[in-house]
Amino acid sequence: MAGRFITFEGGEGAGKSTQIARLGARLEARGLPVVVTREPGGSPRAERIREAVLGGGAKPFGPLAEAILFSAARLDHLDATIRPALARGAFVLCDRFLDSTRAYQGLDDRIEGNILRALERVVVAGTRPDLTIVLDVPPKLGLERAAARRTEQGEGADRFEAEDLAFHERLREAFRTIAASEPARCVLIDAARPPDKVEAEIWHVVKDRFGSDLAAATARRRAHG
Repeated sequence: MAGRFITFEGGEGAGKSTQIARLGARLEARGLPVVVTREPGGSPRAERIREAVLGGGAKPFGPLAEAILFSAARLDHLDATIRPALARGAFVLCDRFLDSTRAYQGLDDRIEGNILRALERVVVAGTRPDLTIVLDVPPKLGLERAAARRTEQGEGADRFEAEDLAFHERLREAFRTIAASEPARCVLIDAARPPDKVEAEIWHVVKDRFGSDLAAATARRRAHG
């Protein structure tokens, strides 16, 4: 079976980590191999870049420098983690991918679109998501969730969580625009609802998109007892 690549996108506090974990558990329960990963990060070298960027070290150099660093991390992530997992037939569930670069670094036209597209073309090449779940949440609620999570984990705000509410309002619109522009790949889901309802809608989307894969996995489990 060919691997499947599902990405989760959205603003801060949208619940991506929670929903990735829940979807991964559902898929594994049906006998499907699952790899959960994230960006920036997902491979040892990419994780080191993550620390530098989210710690704010690249911010003084501007959005283009951040975009280049994210692209370098993505290149290693693809080579070390994503492509090998897809080749093994795994479902790869990734917390952020190319759409986050489009939204965050492309916000307010801080970087020309043709530059971002060129980086994306070189780095991503043909490894594009089969499905992108865009979790949509009002920024005020999302930031409150993110703050509560940081308090629970004893962490401070990262480079992007520390931006003001207006930034996050524009970011939300950027993700909504991306979802509307690629309806064959992207599904916009209301993530302001309780997690169980969000999970149920995501599972409905996944079953609709990858029903044959799920059926094949079920048949294999039955055949092996």
